[in-house]
Amino acid sequence: MLLFFVRHGDPTYNPDALTALGKRQAESLARRLARYGIDEIYVSSSNRAIETMQPTAEMTKKEPVILDWTNESYAYEEQSLPTPDGGRAWGFALPEMKELLTSAEIRRLGAEWYEHPKLKDTKFAQGHLRIKKQTREFLETFGYIWDEDRGMYKNLGFVPTDKKFEYDPSVKKASNKDERRVALFAHHGFGTNFLSAVLDIPFPQVCLKMNFGHTGLTVIEFGEDSEYVAPMMLTMANDGHLLADNMPTAYNNALYF
Repeated sequence: MLLFFVRHGDPTYNPDALTALGKRQAESLARRLARYGIDEIYVSSSNRAIETMQPTAEMTKKEPVILDWTNESYAYEEQSLPTPDGGRAWGFALPEMKELLTSAEIRRLGAEWYEHPKLKDTKFAQGHLRIKKQTREFLETFGYIWDEDRGMYKNLGFVPTDKKFEYDPSVKKASNKDERRVALFAHHGFGTNFLSAVLDIPFPQVCLKMNFGHTGLTVIEFGEDSEYVAPMMLTMANDGHLLADNMPTAYNNALYF
């Protein structure tokens, strides 16, 4: 299975929508995904994610499924912190939180980074654990069950055989040579938690060292023909569709890139 994770296009956050540029980015991405082929489409309940998804659904003639738990507003409520000017911002963007999340103490905690005492009075860890649980439940619907001891996913549909897997859309079950292509349209802040859970990488390593531009395409392969699967990131936040369509590729409209 190939899992396509897509960040929404260039947005306005109030109101929640795409800009004119964002809509062109979404159309460019749709042409790329239509060439690849998509079997199933999932999308956050936010309007900017839905508007990003719509051209792909139209071109591939796939009915999208809305996943409200992927809406970034929930993650922001849990993982934002007060700022000195009285506002709020993503916790991992604040200097003091960056210092904490890169500290030796956090790194020694590894996968249990959220046990650090300084996080106890925040919802920062609570938000991550919620998304982690829901992400693993989402992957279970495709037949991939997380095995904590192995640090891999058990492929429930694996059968020791040389027969090529044939995808039956009526059966939500993984199997040998699973060729399904699944797209999820969502957000950056949510996505750092999501990819941390999918790839089993400690969240501090993801939120501080990985980022996603508008309509950036991240592809994760569940491709091993075996009983246990270690998903592999094939590309991250790839904006090749924008380059192919002679569109600006500046990261989030930055002037330096």
